[in-house]
Amino acid sequence: MAQVALYNIVGEKIGTIEISDEVFNIEPNYDVMWRYIDMQLTNARAGTASTKTRGEVSGGGRKPWPQKHTGRARQGSIRAIHWRHGGVAHGPKPKNYLKRLNKKMKRLALRSALSVRFREGNLIVLSDIRFDKPQTKQLKNVLKNLGIADEKVLFVLPKKEPVYENVKLSGRNIPGVKVIIADNPNNGNPLNVDGLNVYDIINATKVVLTEGTVRKIEEVLGK
Repeated sequence: MAQVALYNIVGEKIGTIEISDEVFNIEPNYDVMWRYIDMQLTNARAGTASTKTRGEVSGGGRKPWPQKHTGRARQGSIRAIHWRHGGVAHGPKPKNYLKRLNKKMKRLALRSALSVRFREGNLIVLSDIRFDKPQTKQLKNVLKNLGIADEKVLFVLPKKEPVYENVKLSGRNIPGVKVIIADNPNNGNPLNVDGLNVYDIINATKVVLTEGTVRKIEEVLGK
C-alpha cells in the first residue's frame, strides 16, 4: 500500500493515509487513457450541424427561363447549388458521434490517470472539505493554504450532499478550478463521465481528493 500525506483545509499536514496500489499506483496505460478521452470528447459533440440540399430549399420549382433561344446558359432551378440562396452540396447533416468503451477499459483508464497524478506528486488528499453555504472566498483561502492558488485544480468530492454542493458552487467563479462529485446517484452509475473522469484528471495540474473520495474510488475501482 502506498502512502500519501493527509491535510486539513488550513493547509496543515495532520498525518498520512494508505491508498491502494491497485488504484493509485499502477503502471499507466496511455493508450486506454487516450481512448477514454477520445470517447469523452467525441460524445460531447452535439452532431446537430445541418445544411439544406437543393431539394430542401424552398422555391425553385419553376424553370427560370426557357432551355433555348435566350442566349443564356441553360438553368433548371434557381435553387441549384451554384445559385445564391441555392442548396448546399456535400454539406453537414445531423450525425450521431456516440463512442463506447467497455467497463474494464474505463476502469483501467481511470486508474491510470489517477496513478499518473500520484506518481507526479500532484495528488492531494484532504481530511474533508464542507461548506455551510456557497462562498468563493472560502474556497480561495483553501487553495491559498494548500499552496495551489495558481494551479489548475480539480476537486473531487465523494457524494451529492448539500455541504459538498456548496463547495461545488463556490468553485464556479474561480478560473482554473473545477469541482465535481464522484458519486452521482441520478443515473445509477457510481462513477461516470459526469463525475470522475479521465479528461478532467489529466486537464488539471493538481487533483484534490477528500479521504472519503479516496475510499469511494477504491471501493468502485479496486479489483
